[in-house]
Amino acid sequence: MKAVSSLGGSLWMGLLLCGAALGSPEGNKELQLFNRLFANYNKSTWPVRRVGEVLQVSVKLTLTNLISLNAKEETLTTNVWITQEWVDYRLNFSSEEYDKELRVPSDLVWLPDIVLENNIDGNFDVAYSANVLISPGGNMYWLPPAIFRSSCPIEVTFFPFDWQNCSLVFRSKTHNAREVELQYGLDDNTQEPVKEVIIDPEAFTENGEWTIRYRPARLILAPVPGLEAPGFSEIHYFLIIQRKPLFYTINIIVPCVLISSLVVLVYFLPAQAGGQKCTVSISVLLAQTVFLFLIAQKVPETSLSVPLIGKYLLFVMTVATLIVMNCVVVLNVSLRSPSTHLMSPNLKHLFLKILPRYLGSTVGPAGDEPQDAPRPRRRSSFSIMVKAEEYILKKARSEVLFEHQGQRHGLQRAPNYGGLDVQMTTILYKNLSSLAPEIKECVDACNFITKSTKDQSADGAEIESWVLIGQMIDKLCFWIAILLFTTGTLAIFFMGHLNTVPEDPFSGQED
Repeated sequence: MKAVSSLGGSLWMGLLLCGAALGSPEGNKELQLFNRLFANYNKSTWPVRRVGEVLQVSVKLTLTNLISLNAKEETLTTNVWITQEWVDYRLNFSSEEYDKELRVPSDLVWLPDIVLENNIDGNFDVAYSANVLISPGGNMYWLPPAIFRSSCPIEVTFFPFDWQNCSLVFRSKTHNAREVELQYGLDDNTQEPVKEVIIDPEAFTENGEWTIRYRPARLILAPVPGLEAPGFSEIHYFLIIQRKPLFYTINIIVPCVLISSLVVLVYFLPAQAGGQKCTVSISVLLAQTVFLFLIAQKVPETSLSVPLIGKYLLFVMTVATLIVMNCVVVLNVSLRSPSTHLMSPNLKHLFLKILPRYLGSTVGPAGDEPQDAPRPRRRSSFSIMVKAEEYILKKARSEVLFEHQGQRHGLQRAPNYGGLDVQMTTILYKNLSSLAPEIKECVDACNFITKSTKDQSADGAEIESWVLIGQMIDKLCFWIAILLFTTGTLAIFFMGHLNTVPEDPFSGQED
């Protein structure tokens, strides 16, 4: 296929030159020059005059588009133009002979076969074999475009606030440093060596995910094994690029922080609602796991470091796990009773006396009331009815009806000493002595009921104290979780804010 392409290029060039020669005298000069230069030209031989001479090849790299950086595959895809200049003495001509540049197909002349060393797709050829411009004096100028896929080791420690150092390594494929030496190309305006990747603002297309901070170049002599091996002359073009984190901030970080903050709200549920607390916490934990899987699909599978967002997800998952454990402990404390656990006075004093004071709570031990606190008394008609009923039971109905008739008609009853009815008291004593066994049983029953009621009240007060202790544990853990969550979130993402590109990424290295 290469032979056919070469033959086709030669025929096309010949027809073009013949047509130009028939049309103008300039075309005739170009055809004569072409025939003279390529009469005995062999593109397979190395263009030097004598043995041991080193051919100088100037290289400039122009970046037109940083297409993408695939972090998962650690691949950088770029669209570049490679400017290569050298001198071929066999194609030398003077400006008097032809004062313009001679354009010939690239497959007709010797090329320095400079390739991308860290290419990973196996395609080392340029995208389009442009013509070679031959200037007076044998100066060769070749500017082919290319789309390269090069390897770029990804450092994921501060993802998505990271910056990467990707390189494009160029060297001759067959000629070592004793034969071909690479040099920086000269600037068209200042004629100074260009020691960086050239970016034309008018032709460059900005990438939506990455911004280019630095683009230096370095000339390196790459050693190879062997005592006599001179190594290869290489030129390294570096692209120091920084990620634009807005996409990941909006789509991953903000939803992750908002969902993770919901786990703190479980402390606003009652202490006895342990099932609902665990449900909310585990739901948040599952959502965090989904975000962790999304991050795993964006970063390379490496065990050398953990991404910053991965560290945050692991942190909030740990906090959610601790909150679930806390919910179980609080539920265990809140459902305790006197029949299963004994509450010590020190525990009660710590959680219901000391701790509420520091947490700004007014919770106190259940059943404990100040001795001097006035108790409200409620007035109702019920007490009057009870007294009336007792009064009726003490006196006969006839006496109640005609209580004041005897005084009216001069009839008197037994004397009343100090408001005490002696007759009625005597009758009452006689009746009580006859009914003593029954009354004793009634008194014992009343005493039992009173004792049972007091025991139930004491048990209820202790159960309530356990619930209050659970509430205090919840309130204490709430402030601890808020402090831990806020501090951890700010600290982790502040680390990403501090990860800035250094002003001199190659400090201490010589050019």
